Amino acid sequence: MDQKQKMRSEARTRRATLTWAPFAEHIARFAGDLELPPGAIVAGYHPIRDEADPRALMSALSALGHPLALPCVVAARSALVFRAWKTGDRLAPNAYGIAEPLASAPEVMPSVVLVPLLAFDAEGHRLGYGGGYYDRTFDLLPGMRLIGVAYSGQEVVMVPREEHDHPLDLVVTENGIRRFLR
Repeated sequence: MDQKQKMRSEARTRRATLTWAPFAEHIARFAGDLELPPGAIVAGYHPIRDEADPRALMSALSALGHPLALPCVVAARSALVFRAWKTGDRLAPNAYGIAEPLASAPEVMPSVVLVPLLAFDAEGHRLGYGGGYYDRTFDLLPGMRLIGVAYSGQEVVMVPREEHDHPLDLVVTENGIRRFLR
């Protein structure tokens, strides 16, 4: 097992112990502190398993005037597509069982992406699931602001990194916002 695979396994186990029921509502209070450009489209995600839940944060950002989107997987091992979404819009499971907007929802280009993760380090590097969907997407969309959403206990000393990995600009945890210098 390579270093990243081993770390993914350990991070999944650790994250499962970190879930905290009021997390989503707690991080929503940081929406105004993210310093997003007015009207910036924000892509979030619909959490699966024990992922840190960004939905209350997304609702708070929407209330501040930010249109929302969710990622959609259109093909295996390809970049994600983002479709417009707002609370109450119908979602359907994709091939991986992840809730996505319907194909009829318009495609949009977000300037901010809330990113799920297994682990992050003090330099803003994230450990994802290994499919590469987000990194392939970020390759095509330079300048996109990347915001990790995580439990503070998901921080590790160092995330192994490769040339294609994209670091986060900041991460939001129950303890507040961590900004990373670029």
